[in-house]
Amino acid sequence: MDNISNFVELKKSNKIWAIGSIHSNLKSFNSIKEFILKNFEKNDKLVFLGNIIGLGNNSKETLSSVINLRFSLMSKFKLKPESIIFLRGAQEEMFSKLLQLQLAPNPGEIIEWMFDHGVNETIKSYGFSENELKNIASSGTINISKWTTNLNKALHNNPGHMEYFLNLKHAAYSYTKKILFVNRGVDITRPLSAQNDCFWWGFQNFSKIQQPYKTFLRIVRGYESEHLEQFEITKDNVVCTLFKQPLSNKSILCGIFKENGEILDLFENK
Repeated sequence: MDNISNFVELKKSNKIWAIGSIHSNLKSFNSIKEFILKNFEKNDKLVFLGNIIGLGNNSKETLSSVINLRFSLMSKFKLKPESIIFLRGAQEEMFSKLLQLQLAPNPGEIIEWMFDHGVNETIKSYGFSENELKNIASSGTINISKWTTNLNKALHNNPGHMEYFLNLKHAAYSYTKKILFVNRGVDITRPLSAQNDCFWWGFQNFSKIQQPYKTFLRIVRGYESEHLEQFEITKDNVVCTLFKQPLSNKSILCGIFKENGEILDLFENK
């Protein structure tokens, strides 16, 4: 994996596959995985739109399955690393901050907020106790450092997991710069390089934009926090959201796109 830039240009793609937020739904993802393994072709690209982990019960197992898919596709088609991209979602952002909890000025408050947003399920999947961390968070920097060291060891004990968190990207786009892939949104008044954390926390009214962003005719994202009634993806929408609320439905939405932004197919796990 290449960590030189936070952005990846997808060059000369046959088709670009994109997978919306998985949120640790292992069974649902494995259904998607089987479909991809059967239908992926040479010169295709694959973009995971963030939030692979969190909320569900199987963060560790789901991430291992995702890494296995990457390995299988790279081996079969002799792909370069930049052919399969992992974007940073809010769940990955929070978990990455958790790995450095000893540096936080108010670790107890941060833990409570993160747990309210589903990070507790991720640490449980790696064998750590929710209540233990809450107690440790108020016991001083040395104890917190010991805990984060153990969490880092747990990642190293699962092949590819640490590398995953170290190589997350902010966005990906086709070399034509007609289609942009993000986790949650962009501030259309700013260039890509000045988005800060809009990519995974979103931007006000992003869902309603009707004009292209710069040269991008299509923006594909993997998460939407609101439950939009009767919302359907159409080929005329600038924003294509591969996610649908409520979270309890365990659906994973995916899309296949051309470099020019055209939607070739939309599907979900069966």
